[in-house]
Amino acid sequence: MPIYEYHCTACDENFEVSRKITEGPLAACPSCHGKVEKLISQSSFVLKGSGWYKTDYAGKGKKDATPAPACASSGSKSACAGCPSAAD
Repeated sequence: MPIYEYHCTACDENFEVSRKITEGPLAACPSCHGKVEKLISQSSFVLKGSGWYKTDYAGKGKKDATPAPACASSGSKSACAGCPSAAD
């Protein structure tokens, strides 16, 4: 059940009430029975499960579209057809 925050205009008290979503708004203060106003407060939520953090999905399934030339992986200094330095 959601928790709603109210302010009583008669006794100047702020309080929280847990109510069902289907229930209407609270009309009277529980302590002095004065008129209440519903406050807008910051809501919070928790993300549970996998996939919510950058480390959970970043990089998964990514493959390099252009494979490195063979000379780059072997450490050879000689120019080959697949190296950009071959044109030099």
